[in-house]
Amino acid sequence: MTMDIREYRCAVAGKDIIIETGRLAQQAGGAVTVRMGDSMLFCSATMGSPRPGLDFFPLSVDYEEKMYAGGRVPGGFFRREGRPSEGAILTSRVIDRTLRPLFPKNMRNEVQVILISLSHDQEHHIDMLGIIAASTALMISDIPWNGPVAGARVGLVAGELKVNPTYSEMAESALDLRVSGTADAINMVECNADQVDEDTMLEALFLAHESVAGVIALQRQIRSEIGKEKQEPSVDDIDAGLQAEVAGKVEAEVREIMTRYADRAGRREPLKQLEDALLAEYSARNDSGGDEVNVNLKHVERAWDAVVKNVVRSRIVNDGVRPDGRGYTAMRPLSADVGLVPRVHGSGIFMRGETQVLTIATLGTPRDSQFLDGLSPEDDKRYMHHYNFPPYSTGETYPLRGPRRREVGHGALAEKALLAMMPSEEQFPYVLRLVSEVMSSNGSTSMASVCGSTLALLDAGVPIKNPVGGIAMGLIKEGDKVAVLTDIQGMEDHLGDMDFKVAGTAEGITALQMDIKIAGVTRDTMRQALAQARDARLEILDVITAAMPAPRETLSDFAPRMESFRIAVDKIGTVIGPGGKNVRALQDDHSVKVDIQEDGLVYVAGESGAEVDKAIEKIRAMVEDPEIGQIYTGRVTRTENYGAFVEFLPGTEGMVHVSQLADYHVKSVEDEVSVGDEIMIMVINIDPTGRVRLSRQAVLEGWDAEEAMRRDAAGSRRGGDRRGPRRDGNRRGGDRRSGDRGRRN
Repeated sequence: MTMDIREYRCAVAGKDIIIETGRLAQQAGGAVTVRMGDSMLFCSATMGSPRPGLDFFPLSVDYEEKMYAGGRVPGGFFRREGRPSEGAILTSRVIDRTLRPLFPKNMRNEVQVILISLSHDQEHHIDMLGIIAASTALMISDIPWNGPVAGARVGLVAGELKVNPTYSEMAESALDLRVSGTADAINMVECNADQVDEDTMLEALFLAHESVAGVIALQRQIRSEIGKEKQEPSVDDIDAGLQAEVAGKVEAEVREIMTRYADRAGRREPLKQLEDALLAEYSARNDSGGDEVNVNLKHVERAWDAVVKNVVRSRIVNDGVRPDGRGYTAMRPLSADVGLVPRVHGSGIFMRGETQVLTIATLGTPRDSQFLDGLSPEDDKRYMHHYNFPPYSTGETYPLRGPRRREVGHGALAEKALLAMMPSEEQFPYVLRLVSEVMSSNGSTSMASVCGSTLALLDAGVPIKNPVGGIAMGLIKEGDKVAVLTDIQGMEDHLGDMDFKVAGTAEGITALQMDIKIAGVTRDTMRQALAQARDARLEILDVITAAMPAPRETLSDFAPRMESFRIAVDKIGTVIGPGGKNVRALQDDHSVKVDIQEDGLVYVAGESGAEVDKAIEKIRAMVEDPEIGQIYTGRVTRTENYGAFVEFLPGTEGMVHVSQLADYHVKSVEDEVSVGDEIMIMVINIDPTGRVRLSRQAVLEGWDAEEAMRRDAAGSRRGGDRRGPRRDGNRRGGDRRSGDRGRRN
């Protein structure tokens, strides 16, 4: 097979993006590699035949994170890539959400987009390159698609917005904004931030969109030079005559039901009865065997859905009335509570209308942190949020098969919303896991999870920097008329043109997620949506703080007790001991867990606070450096004619000269102390080689370090203190075998 290898380049924010095609996967519909720095991604896009009986577009987008790209061998027993990591799932979702709206409406051909990481330099992110790769592969393929699109990341580093920052630059960034769009408009946003204000966020959004113009133009050039002829898509459109016929039969009654019932429960049954009657009418017509052509009942259902959609959108835009009777900026009733679940470390429940989420907080020790076996430089994380959306939350039944992509994505969004508000490890060394259980759903459960998480963290006593609230915004656009809706419910989300989730504190935004189904959302519309979201967020935060004004001052009785402190890195081995002997003894003696990080940060956790304190005291003693003038209690380890050796810190010995053993003349070391005795001593000298000289006499006489050193030097010159017993017959220091060797009064 002859290869026609083409390479194209485009600079974005001073960095080359290199697109190559023709070298790999010639049998795919379209295949490219995209490279920035030494991060390289392969993407293929291939279309299959339509699958009979489908009433949805079968698009799959899969990003496969290959560990060889980072020069690593996968973990696990099999040492090969298995199910995708959370990061890979999120990358797949970001690309899918960008591509999906641009395929022909009602298309039924199966389309598969596969992305593979070939190389990762640990500096250049791969997710936005994935959008460019997928778009280019689709553009040069035979697949009908209304692209191109491109994506860019924007950071806020040292107060300046920066396009496509590296991993190392992002470590200092207050913003991680990912934006994709066509030449005309933004169509996907994903973001986490550290309380960024609305004006800065708006500027960042449009800076990202402007930055991809060159990549979009390059894709059009590539398409014009080497693109394949596009196939005709297999579409399942509804006949316009059938649509008009169904509308004529039911539109007036649908409008009357929507006007009469403002609550979902009230209108559910009348709408269902009307739809059932409509389907029964067409079914009877099909069964009659007359001259009329049979009607596809699936098309009748879709025509019914279109009628409901048109009625709802018309009432919103033309009449200013939402399905539940609210105005554009009004929110549904809010409520919040904490401490509902016994024994857990923290719990919070948040309700917005019929949407209800219960979040549970669990505190763990550092060894409970999540190990990340992926290409990102991040190798573990101490804060996790998991989101569950069970069937009962919408009154449905279906098998439980573990978390789906949507649940992973919603959990990650809520996690990012609170990430910047988490206390540092130094301040609060616990690992944190939050689980949000959706109990009832009618719109924006992900933002309710943010609110529930804030409540659970406060209830658990976690000192978060600021409480975080979240709200979902919507958009209905008909011609020149635009309605920006606050707190969209399920129907408005399904029938609307934009789903815009905003989370943040009273000071600024911490997370965004936006999907737009239409082109041409203006800067003014975006500014209005952000302003309405801020007003709603502040109202929600008032409800949260009324339920829980501040973190609890004490942790749950069922939470582990944990303290953290730092030791010198060169002392880590001392604490661990040979083969882990010292740290195991600490854990066994005090029923604690001890975790020591590479930077010298030590965590001690246990059920008993007293035992945690004892273990910490021992660790501090192990790593303490002897200090001249400091008094210690030590244990005699051996004796010689000239003095006694005393271990006064773990692993640290010093020598007490015979002249310094007592405040009177000592003839023999063994007459004064024996191996195993505990005595109080003062450090009086440390020579350049690290040998420590101790004095017991200094403690008994009450000397300071300077006086002790002077007396020791004088005694050494005289060959030792030769004073005898006191003339009153009492020996100084009392009983030589007393535990503290203290003076008698």
